[in-house]
Amino acid sequence: MSENNMPKKNPLSMQIDLAKFEKATEEEKRQQDVMSESSTFFKDSMKKLFKNPLAVFSIIVLVAIILVIIFAPMVVPYGYSEILKVNGMRDKTAMNLGPMQFSENELKYMEENNVKLFPHIFGTDELSRDYFIRVVYGTRVSLAVGFFASIIVLIIGVLYGSISGYAGGKVDLFMMRIVDVIYSLPDMLVIILLSVVLKEVMGESTGIFAKLGTNMISIFIVFGLLYWVGMARLVRGQILSVKENEYVLAAKSIGAKPGRIIWKHILPNCLSVIIITTALQIPSAIFTESFLSFIGLGVAAPMPSLGSLANTARQGIQSYPYKLLFPALMICLIVLALNLLGDGLRDALDPKLKK
Repeated sequence: MSENNMPKKNPLSMQIDLAKFEKATEEEKRQQDVMSESSTFFKDSMKKLFKNPLAVFSIIVLVAIILVIIFAPMVVPYGYSEILKVNGMRDKTAMNLGPMQFSENELKYMEENNVKLFPHIFGTDELSRDYFIRVVYGTRVSLAVGFFASIIVLIIGVLYGSISGYAGGKVDLFMMRIVDVIYSLPDMLVIILLSVVLKEVMGESTGIFAKLGTNMISIFIVFGLLYWVGMARLVRGQILSVKENEYVLAAKSIGAKPGRIIWKHILPNCLSVIIITTALQIPSAIFTESFLSFIGLGVAAPMPSLGSLANTARQGIQSYPYKLLFPALMICLIVLALNLLGDGLRDALDPKLKK
């Protein structure tokens, strides 16, 4: 209907006078069409995380390291325990080669047969083993220890802290006193004692346990026995504050069981704190494993770890300083990237920091 055909308002009518209204412009119509996209807390957190340049950098570094340690053994034709040999004997000319160097026997072989051997990217060690592949396998071991230790800490800490915080009263008091006792135990002494006991119990075992060694098994046991207490205390504190909310009382009033209340109503509201703590636990576990391997309490030879490689390189630091640089740089990159990622997750998942 045009403006000329607009019906006139009767003076006695209570209806609105349509002549006083203006038509919406095209721009105003488009503004009405624009609506905010539906989102969730997780989507908003991920958007905020990927806006953090340090967190994005740490993700790129970690992805690059993981891709290298997965695919490098498929490309590099050397094994982590393989000793370069000539006529069945160890190639002594291949000892302690520098990065991208070949031994005298390898050069002679390439010249006689007109072939090109795969280079030793990081050189070789004192036993004529390729150093690059040993650093790759050492990174594998350190990352695996970090992730598995964090999973152990996550499972035990969340279960223990949830039960303690939800039960409260005397149960909470008793369980927290156990935590205080565990805090007082020296982890280094426990690892040494377990290593001695496991050597007697396991003897000449075979399989994966023999490759890991009793020292590494004792490290996993100590992580499961001692290192979960921090996670348990944190989860307990969160649950003590969350369990007083109305939705928990509503779940109790309809007869929900404690396990369901904890799993469905309480833990999802503590998820951000749990994720952040787990992410920050990984570099701590890696650093602990590297330190223990450095002092000789890590994986059994010839399986390498970054700590054991650094310890071996320390003995010849004056002659071959670059050998210490590679494992030390890898430890620094992994720990720094995981710490930056943990800080980024904390900023992204903390609802108090949300604008």
